[in-house]
Amino acid sequence: MSPPRLGIVLSPFATRPVAEFVAVAREAEARGYHTAWVGESSGYDAISLMTLIASHTERIHVGSAVIPVQTRTPVVLGVSAASLGHVAPGRVALGLGLSSRAIVSDWHGLPFGNSLRQIREAVQIIRLAASGERVNFEGTFYHVKNFRMTAPPPEKPVRVVLAALGPGMLELAGEIADGVVLNWIPPETVPASIKHLEAGARRAGRALDGFEIASFVRTCVTDDPTTAREALAREITGYASVDAYASFFRSAGFGDEVDAVTTAWKAGDRGGAVKRVSPRFLDGLGVVGDEAVCRARITEFARAGLTQPVIVPFAPPDARAALHRTLRAFP
Repeated sequence: MSPPRLGIVLSPFATRPVAEFVAVAREAEARGYHTAWVGESSGYDAISLMTLIASHTERIHVGSAVIPVQTRTPVVLGVSAASLGHVAPGRVALGLGLSSRAIVSDWHGLPFGNSLRQIREAVQIIRLAASGERVNFEGTFYHVKNFRMTAPPPEKPVRVVLAALGPGMLELAGEIADGVVLNWIPPETVPASIKHLEAGARRAGRALDGFEIASFVRTCVTDDPTTAREALAREITGYASVDAYASFFRSAGFGDEVDAVTTAWKAGDRGGAVKRVSPRFLDGLGVVGDEAVCRARITEFARAGLTQPVIVPFAPPDARAALHRTLRAFP
């Protein structure tokens, strides 16, 4: 297995003026980060940000983590992937996932599905469309008739990675994808996830050679860990109130904490829910401290079997300078 590389999530910087955002992307490249990742929910769209980063850099890869397959058609995603492949040949990872009912139905007004089959079908169509092939597809979720991209496809296919938490999605990623993006996972749980990836790969008759195993790690390099940990606890509370993440946190050994958080949350005690996030919960899911502390903890994530720990800079609202300090603490 190749030595792990480091990624960086640049979404926290995306609301800055364009010139500042571009400067951050160039600094990340100069510092040796392998991939600049951006997300997509209610902020700026990932394709635009990836294009902006890629067009102002030369070496750093760009990735989405993640774009929901339910909010764009696979043909649109395929054409977008091909376009990015021309902007940054060999430097693009199209990260895809299944989003929540709130985002898909409430925000976008679309039918909500949470099926692995939808991801499987979407990936197949995206690859066909991006490669310039004529697409005729009849599936459970998608029906495409006689589409073919008129622009030339990129010389190098865009890599497709899947966001995965549970065993089913992990095995699907190992079977059909070029990589996986893990999230909110302690290093001690990474080997179990890798076993599911390997099971999926065996089903497809392949190994995980060259397969990207990335994981997002919330990180704050700071001299005020107490305030940063409070901010992290609030973010964890928001995720623990979502069924999929609550189930995953329980499987990672945080069942008692999840029960305490969700009980307070359902009772309307938001402040009390945050206080139920234990130090053990915080230390398992996030990295907070000075440069030496954070570097040592990220090394533990790398040793767990990741090919790419991904730094997700976060900071309390009144300590935004910590975002830049976190960026500059690595690699």
